[in-house]
Amino acid sequence: VRQLRGGGGEKIPPAESMEVAKRIKERYSYVCPDLVKEFNKYDNDPAKWIKQYEGVEPIKKTKYSCDVGYERFLGPEIFFNPEIFSSDFTNPLPRVVDESIQSCPIDTRRGLYKNIVLSGGSTMFKDFGRRLQRDVKRTVDWRIKRSFELSGGKIKASPLEVNVISHHMQRFAV
Repeated sequence: VRQLRGGGGEKIPPAESMEVAKRIKERYSYVCPDLVKEFNKYDNDPAKWIKQYEGVEPIKKTKYSCDVGYERFLGPEIFFNPEIFSSDFTNPLPRVVDESIQSCPIDTRRGLYKNIVLSGGSTMFKDFGRRLQRDVKRTVDWRIKRSFELSGGKIKASPLEVNVISHHMQRFAV
């Protein structure tokens, strides 16, 4: 979030930039289902979506404020589209989860897909679990469809349930 804020034009005390980024992340960030639609929402009605963060510099007790816009949803997007932030990391979290489950014994995979548990940290972003479940489910469904096609329609796998569990008290479950 701090890198996304960039200069921003606001007068945030440099010593406070990490703390401000943390507070913005915790208060305002969320996971969006569609990045392009989210940009359009903000562009079409910025007054509705851009929030104002206000803080007080701890030593001088001077007030400062900054607008919180795209970084509300771009910060968490790093988990789902890391390549837009760095060419060094290209595997999104849903793929990592899927590959981890696929590396387990075949007879345990269905149970693992049904029991993906989120616990604390960045998984607490609003709608994080919903997006992770959707993306993992898409990967699994694609694999099943591809397998069916490669078999010439002879082998039909039963649908696989994907369930991401995020408890409302997950902050304390770590």
